[in-house]
Amino acid sequence: MARSAAVSTVVATALAAGLLAATSSAASSTGAPDAGEVRVHDIQGTTRLSPLAGQQVGDVPGIVTGVRTYGSKGFWIQDPKADDDRATSEGVFVYTGANPTVRTGDAVRVSGTVTEYVPGGAGSGNQSLTQITKPTVTVESSGNELPAPVTVNAASVPSAYAPAGDPADGNSVNKLPLRPRSYALDLYESLEGMNVRVGSSRVVGASDPYNELWVTVKPHENNTRRGGARYGSYEAQNTGRLQIQQLAPVSEQPFPKADVGDVLTGVTEGPLDFNQFGGYTLTARSLGKVVGKGLEREHTRPQRERELAVATYNVENLDPGDPQAKFDALAQAVVTHLASPDIVALEEIQDNNGAKNDGTVAADQTLKKFTDAIAAAGGPRYAWRSVDPENNKDGGEPGGNIRQVFLYNPERVSFTDRDGGDATTPTDVVRQGKRAALTHSPGRIDPANAAWTNSRKPLAGEFTFRGRTVFVVANHFASKGGDESLTSHHQPPSRSSEVQRVKQAEAVNAFVRKVRAAERNADVVVLGDINDFEFSPATQALEAGGALRAGIKSLPRAERYSYVYQGNSQVLDQILVSPGVGRFAYDSVHINAEFSAQNSDHDPQIVRFKP
Repeated sequence: MARSAAVSTVVATALAAGLLAATSSAASSTGAPDAGEVRVHDIQGTTRLSPLAGQQVGDVPGIVTGVRTYGSKGFWIQDPKADDDRATSEGVFVYTGANPTVRTGDAVRVSGTVTEYVPGGAGSGNQSLTQITKPTVTVESSGNELPAPVTVNAASVPSAYAPAGDPADGNSVNKLPLRPRSYALDLYESLEGMNVRVGSSRVVGASDPYNELWVTVKPHENNTRRGGARYGSYEAQNTGRLQIQQLAPVSEQPFPKADVGDVLTGVTEGPLDFNQFGGYTLTARSLGKVVGKGLEREHTRPQRERELAVATYNVENLDPGDPQAKFDALAQAVVTHLASPDIVALEEIQDNNGAKNDGTVAADQTLKKFTDAIAAAGGPRYAWRSVDPENNKDGGEPGGNIRQVFLYNPERVSFTDRDGGDATTPTDVVRQGKRAALTHSPGRIDPANAAWTNSRKPLAGEFTFRGRTVFVVANHFASKGGDESLTSHHQPPSRSSEVQRVKQAEAVNAFVRKVRAAERNADVVVLGDINDFEFSPATQALEAGGALRAGIKSLPRAERYSYVYQGNSQVLDQILVSPGVGRFAYDSVHINAEFSAQNSDHDPQIVRFKP
């Protein structure tokens, strides 16, 4: 999730500590102009790194196009006398560290040090932001007309996202000449710091608590049925996406609330910034008006008498200290929007005192409060099964001890209890007569496997529905923490977290194969927050050998998503089924991810079939 306020603090702290390293190699690659002749396009240069990084510049002329008085404080200037090179930006950010004394429309001359700052640090892989720091500013006149904005629209943004990085430079694009007519990231980089404008644009990422939203300037680019922009492959980054923030403090001008599919109408205009939590960001000096399109939360159909309904829902760090309103809203989602499934696999159930880090691991109070809320909302009186984790061994919020939990409706489903499963004892598969069975139910799959280090261990359970055994495996794979963003200077970006998820998927796949070796036509459901896409290596590893099928692939492409991140509607939550399940009906129930008001940031998934 985006964290604009945090990155502003990081920028300011790093600058104050002198952590903006001079890029001597870049500075030496192009001779600096004579003193007094430096203009903004000389500072920006024709690559992502300034040829003047680390050098002092004096009396750089420009018109102030925006002033930021919070977070990373400073202002943008733009040279009204542009050169004829599309690759060189005419705008640059001037970091002051305190409230600037200039105003929009001032004609200024700025002296200071040219720096390249990497939001998030060099290890993040992020591109750098060219700035002038430790400035001395002379105001020559006020009330000047601003440089005409560059309009960013469907016609101006290339369809290709980024060039391949230079293998000789660690797959970095930093030193490659910018080609703004060929690549979207090159276009945005060539406009870094400049006054840009977007016209009426569809919202593809809802307003968030950090006062930002995402729009697309390409209305037909991988659009979803409900107005989003679908991320359907590593080559479909959705080039038309831009993050929108505002320059006015929210205390003076509240940021608008918008859901996916709404339209930011009129003109939105301001300097183009780059930050850690979203990359290229239009910091709006003037912000358009949000026109709502009335997006509604979906309802899945109820299961029929002979259908078993199995769902997964990440309830986002639920603990007894959360407001009753959160429990009630999540309960309403289960009852009304999911039609009270027979089995619900929950992710991110925290222990009885939440993030208090005192060794508590039991979660019975959390689950009682939740199941009481479901019953009060008119749902069934769910029973539950789980395995308490070892303290602080499963990742997530320290002290929270998140885990997966099975809720089940005992009026329709029975649970086969086989004792002995605990945090460190693995469950296994045995053959009983002609059927497969678990040695421990509930039990954890291969918890000592290094694949589960600092991550949630899969929870396996054995259920019976209308006399038929169904094996369910609830998962919460390792997060994407540590992965580089789509706007990384490495192209393609590094996805380091993928390695662990592939190993986790291989472990679950091996377990499913054991079940199928004992009972070829066994009904196995593997579900949860897989934290990866339907086209990812992790999903491929889960499906390997035909052991499982990803249910979300049965949906039309425009409906394959459960999460919205930086304006990309994408898959993180999944349900996969074994061949024995046969025909099934799958639904991704969109009730959270597309909305500014969320009870969780994930959409639940549900599958229905006849065992």
